[in-house]
Amino acid sequence: MKKIEAIIRKSKYRVVKEALQEVGVSFFSYWDVTGIGNEKEGHVYRGVSYSTSDIQRRHLAIVVNDDFEEITIKTIIEAASTGQVGDGKIFVSDINEAYRIRTGEKGRETLN
Repeated sequence: MKKIEAIIRKSKYRVVKEALQEVGVSFFSYWDVTGIGNEKEGHVYRGVSYSTSDIQRRHLAIVVNDDFEEITIKTIIEAASTGQVGDGKIFVSDINEAYRIRTGEKGRETLN
């Protein structure tokens, strides 16, 4: 099993969510995060431009079986990409085991 964590633009969240659902990713967690990256967002207040290094993003956490890793990553990249600095990052890590709390079962089946 793999844990795929993606940090994407908040404006692309809906597109990414729908694309993931289309390929069969039916469960994931997400939350709003603030980070510092290469992109600098500017704000204008009363005609004066202010820049900040704090960037608003959405963090997705998805656990999939090994055979679904590539399609999940490909889907996120295609749906989240604008071709501009600040599109985000994807991180992949191994998951040793998963348990379903309700039944106590463990393994691949808990992801279905």
